[in-house]
Amino acid sequence: MTHPPISSQITFLYTRNLTETARFYEGILGLPLKLDQGRCRIYQVSKDGYLGFCQRDDAPEGSVEVGAHQVIVSLVTPEVDLWYQRLAKQGVSFEKPPAANPEYSIYHCFLRDPNGYLLELQRFLHPF
Repeated sequence: MTHPPISSQITFLYTRNLTETARFYEGILGLPLKLDQGRCRIYQVSKDGYLGFCQRDDAPEGSVEVGAHQVIVSLVTPEVDLWYQRLAKQGVSFEKPPAANPEYSIYHCFLRDPNGYLLELQRFLHPF
């Protein structure tokens, strides 16, 4: 059985500081702002993939965890090393530099955004 089409995907996350979040995602990562809704901003990550942040006073602070597991935003790119070099030049600190992960057959690195969300830059070694 088929389902009706889905044209795109947006993941929404909360932030206590939308201004600082915008500075990071627009200024440092360079993601295009697709929609400014005042208290929410939506960024284009890929052709049909988006990441949205909404200002909330009750948003988590520091390292963001759900139960015993962290939220991880994975940005898939063939150029993990170029992203690493570009962001490091802008003063971004990384939790883990680029390395191969044989268990998942990926090459990746980790950093945190100003909200404490864990970001992964990842390349599949054997794409699906």
